Amino acid sequence: MKLVVDANILFAALIKEGSTADLLISDKLQLFAPEFLFEEFRKYEDLILEKTQRSKEEFNHFLEILQEEITIIPQDSITPFLDQAGKISPDPKDTVYLALALAIKSNIWSNDKNLKERQNKVKIYTTDEIIEMVRVLKINKRK
Repeated sequence: MKLVVDANILFAALIKEGSTADLLISDKLQLFAPEFLFEEFRKYEDLILEKTQRSKEEFNHFLEILQEEITIIPQDSITPFLDQAGKISPDPKDTVYLALALAIKSNIWSNDKNLKERQNKVKIYTTDEIIEMVRVLKINKRK
C-alpha cells in the first residue's frame, strides 16, 4: 500500500516502540515523505529524546532505518500541487502532505482527525485502520 506518512506518525514511533514503529518497517507499506521531514527530526531531537527511553544512539539508528524505508520526494515535485492542496487543507501545516499525496496519487497515513474529516480529496488512514488492513492482508495471504 502506497502512503504519504505525516511527521506525527514518525514522532510517535520514535518516542514509543510498538505497532506504529513495526508498521513503518513493514514490507506491506510503501512510504513517502517530503524532503524536509528528516530535518524536522534533527531539529527536535532533544525534545524527542526527553520524551522517550531511547538513547541518542538508538534514536540515530532508528532514524537511519526510517530513512531507508521512506522514499523522500523532492520539493520541486510537490510544488505544482501546493495551490490545489492549499485550497483543501484544513491546516497550513498539512498542505505539503496533501500536495505530496496529490503529486504521487497516494493516500496519507495520519492520526490527524481534522485532516481526515475536513477535506475529502485525499483518503486519510489512521494507524488503527492501517493495522487492520495489514492484518487482513496477512490473513488473506495465508488462504
